[in-house]
Amino acid sequence: MMHKKWIGGVLLLLFGMFTSVLGAFIGINIGTDVSDLPSETDTVALLKAHQISHVRLYNADTHMLKALSNSGIEVMVGVTNEEVLGIGQSPSTAAAWINKNVAAYLPSTNITAIAVGSEVLTSIPHAAPVLVSAMNSLHKALVASNLNYQVKVSTPQSMDVIPKPFPPSTAGFNLSWGPTIYQILQFIKNTNSYYMLNAYPYYGYTEGNGIFPLDYALFRPLPAVKQIVDPNTLFHYTSMFDAMVDATYYSIEAFNFSGISIVVTESGWPWFGGSNEPDANTGNAQTYTNNLIRRVLNDSGPPSQPKLPINTYIYELFNEDKRPGPVSEKNWGVLFTNGSSVYPLSLSTSNQITGNSSGVFCVAKADADPDKLQDGLNWACGQGHANCTPIQQGQRCYLPNTIANHASYAFNDYYQKMQSVGGTCDFDDTAMTTTVDPSYGSCKFTGSSNSSTIGGLTPAAIAPSSAVGGWSSNLQVSNLQYLIPAAFLVLLLL
Repeated sequence: MMHKKWIGGVLLLLFGMFTSVLGAFIGINIGTDVSDLPSETDTVALLKAHQISHVRLYNADTHMLKALSNSGIEVMVGVTNEEVLGIGQSPSTAAAWINKNVAAYLPSTNITAIAVGSEVLTSIPHAAPVLVSAMNSLHKALVASNLNYQVKVSTPQSMDVIPKPFPPSTAGFNLSWGPTIYQILQFIKNTNSYYMLNAYPYYGYTEGNGIFPLDYALFRPLPAVKQIVDPNTLFHYTSMFDAMVDATYYSIEAFNFSGISIVVTESGWPWFGGSNEPDANTGNAQTYTNNLIRRVLNDSGPPSQPKLPINTYIYELFNEDKRPGPVSEKNWGVLFTNGSSVYPLSLSTSNQITGNSSGVFCVAKADADPDKLQDGLNWACGQGHANCTPIQQGQRCYLPNTIANHASYAFNDYYQKMQSVGGTCDFDDTAMTTTVDPSYGSCKFTGSSNSSTIGGLTPAAIAPSSAVGGWSSNLQVSNLQYLIPAAFLVLLLL
């Protein structure tokens, strides 16, 4: 029995989109302030289609937890800020919460962590006095159910609890929260859990009054004269993200704790903002998110902890258009609710995420008119002679079943074969080039370093600047319909 459990655990660790060979993973947050939120079943199907292996929920929604059953996806469930006070004041309430929201779904739903509140110290400071009590009571309830080794308890905190994060070596927690943070760290140490950090270089940059360059926030290389160096350690920081994580490690160390790892529970970049938010745009969001994925999956830590991977959850899956606040607050999602990407994003296996492909790809624009996309798709699969078999129903690139996904595959297949003889990536201004490999799961786009080279077609029309007709695909946007990916790994560890 133990042998079977061990093998099952290894397979779970190996399964999924955002898992690298060495163990670092990228997960994703799923918010629900969405006016056209897909059903829970469709959402899980979308996660599977993109091979997402770790998700964080902000609550413990019963429908979502049931939909995640037998998916293999590791789930972090959330105690809402509204629930913290009651749980912190009553161990019986904590026990009931565990029984209802965790024990009832294990083992079929792979719950591995509980996030107690969200930025409690800075968002609902009146609950701070009972935060650690809530964590302790939840942990004791897990112990009583013999689940404490499988499910870890922690609480996500923002960078605001560290008033001066740079230079990282001198960073420290806000002393007004000192006793509470010390108790949190002691709890984490005692229960072998981890510190949950929400790290947003977007805010570090936009609120920094020009102190740091945009490239530093976006993981872009800096010229030698602009290198960011900690004057005390002489560590070079190539990204604000690394500096934020390291500032947190130094802050933990200042409280005389060691051996506590950090998991970044939120990080992302908004892709659209108001007139006073010029840095919230698709270009920056695409750059940040793809570079974040590459950074995390190189399996290394920040300069002070180079051997500790920075496991991270992207904020977020869908745009939460019902959230209050500025325009940017509603536009952090990486996918639209119909399954198409907001911007070219490598939601795929780690070798594609890390950009091993040396090519340029042609994909549909996120804001392209659906009718024009359909016309372009028809043209590419007809007069353009693109190989559109993989996007037919039942084939490896059919899911997600959206015009944007199918058009991206067809546009790219045409472009890869025809660019050498003048073929363009335009399609009536509905397409764009990207260096990010759009392949995902078993769907390998033409030109990917992981796809077979297909070519030799006789040039037909060269530049489809106004693509119309020619091939009826019947690939209309419908309700999300997905199949469980046929992703099976055979592991010979005998």
